[in-house]
Amino acid sequence: MNIDDYPILKEKISLLKDEPGSYQMKDGDGNIIYVGKAKSLVKRVKQYFTRPQSGKVLRMVLEIRDFDIIKTSSEKEALILEISLIHKYHPKYNVMLMDDKMYPFIALKKEKDPYLKITRNTKEKGYYYFGPFPNAKGARKIIDLLNKIYPLRKCQYLPKKTCLYYHLGECLAPCINKIDEEKYQKITSSILSFLKGDDRDIINQLTLKMKKCSEDLEFEKANEYKLLISDIKSITSSQKIIFNDMVDRDVVAYSIREGYICVIFMLYRKGVLLGKNHYIEEMEDDLDILQNIIVQFYMKNPLPKELIVPDINLKDIVSETLNVRTIYPQRGEKKDVLLMAIKNAQEMLETHFQTAKLEDDVLLLLEELQDKLGMKKTPLDIELYDNSHTTGYEAVSAMVKYINGKKCPQSYRKFKINQENKQDDLASMEEVLTRRITRLKEEKSKLPDLIIVDGGYNQCQVAMNVKMKENVDIFIAGLEKNDKHETDSLINAQTGELIPLEKNTPLFFLLMRMQDEVHRYAITFHRKQREKSKYKTIYDDIKGIGEKRKYRLLQLYPTIESLKNVTENELLQIIPEDCIKQLFKKRDDYFKEISSKRKMMS
Repeated sequence: MNIDDYPILKEKISLLKDEPGSYQMKDGDGNIIYVGKAKSLVKRVKQYFTRPQSGKVLRMVLEIRDFDIIKTSSEKEALILEISLIHKYHPKYNVMLMDDKMYPFIALKKEKDPYLKITRNTKEKGYYYFGPFPNAKGARKIIDLLNKIYPLRKCQYLPKKTCLYYHLGECLAPCINKIDEEKYQKITSSILSFLKGDDRDIINQLTLKMKKCSEDLEFEKANEYKLLISDIKSITSSQKIIFNDMVDRDVVAYSIREGYICVIFMLYRKGVLLGKNHYIEEMEDDLDILQNIIVQFYMKNPLPKELIVPDINLKDIVSETLNVRTIYPQRGEKKDVLLMAIKNAQEMLETHFQTAKLEDDVLLLLEELQDKLGMKKTPLDIELYDNSHTTGYEAVSAMVKYINGKKCPQSYRKFKINQENKQDDLASMEEVLTRRITRLKEEKSKLPDLIIVDGGYNQCQVAMNVKMKENVDIFIAGLEKNDKHETDSLINAQTGELIPLEKNTPLFFLLMRMQDEVHRYAITFHRKQREKSKYKTIYDDIKGIGEKRKYRLLQLYPTIESLKNVTENELLQIIPEDCIKQLFKKRDDYFKEISSKRKMMS
């Protein structure tokens, strides 16, 4: 790009000064396509146009037609502002850690019949917290093991009678028994010791029980204890104490190869390595992207007491921005652990090159999608919709969002279908799109660039009707299936054009991943609703009928059929008159629906 061809850019660059701040690069339509920060705005912005560029940076520079700046008093303020603007505008050339889920913790309730659970919220009082775990599977494995060994309650809400765990000897049944606090204290202390990396107490207890069962010729029981001991050793073998000071600390390392960076986070709690997470991204020449990823990571995850970083230039800015003790070790065990983390980052980047070849450039694929559909701009904000029901039962719909070609789970949405004919997919799609677009307009939120429906021409027509009714500028497309129920074409809903998709191409696989994701999300929501409905009763959601009244009603009238001939006077002995009116309305509506279905079948 020749800066002389763009006098406005040249003039604005000449006015920049040697001071810190954030800059926002814009395309010809005024859209922010990149947000950066700099110690010196004039040096940083100028280098985009005066140095040779390649890859993603070159494509970005070729699109720049304007830029804005926001001056700050320090580099720290510039970094914080940069992250804030990235999350506000979702620029297509910025790295954005889309997954907003915090890492899971194991929580142990402190008082009143303690129990174990997995949580991502560590602000709730009354719990001991241990973690974070880079995945819930590892945390669940530990909880399952502890629940087998210690007879803590398994229910977060106490039932009125004993459950299977009590009869298996895995629960003290506080639902019917008053448990001595001293007994609970002993169990809690043992669990906390185990979670801190000390498994000796548990192994000793189980070994004694195993030997006693063996002496009593209870060989089956003895073998169960032997397997438990084996499971403990298997879990704790990967939880060796690395740091004897028992300080919570994270180690951040990176590796660079051919214009890509792999950043790895290794999480140590109480001296024990709980796991690791990594991110691989295309980068610029400097390490601004590393600062960016670190700050974004800790916006969603709790800070440790200490952070070990791999670069002296990172130490001060990260420490100041995150307000955490940050060190760049020169020798000793911390240096050894840092070198191990760097080696892990190198191996991950090498593996990624060998197996994935750094996945296809998603932004280029979105530009290809733009060309195929004849869109005026690249669809950087895409929403996909899908319905799910079982012959109209528990009908739901779901929306997944992709920003810059990457999943954005925090923006996913679920919808329960309200319209009467739950089996009518077209009516359901109309309802959901109307609700979604109306809500975005009311909140004055950004509309998506592209909506993709998974139902062929008919659903495309419904989506176009909603678009015209709501008077919004959103491009509509559909995915068309062939007679083998395989997706093989795109539909441009604006023109009705059918656009064949060539299989085994990167764009085809990108669209299939998107389609699979919305289908998975819809099915999962539908199954959860079906599971919940198994435990629903006609007495639910009636104002004035609480748990005690519901329990009494279920004893006398366990099914809706048993309410068919009940009188108001009978029910007045249990619930007030206004509750009876609500109950009778639900009952009568149910029998009307049944009668209507029978007529249709006959």
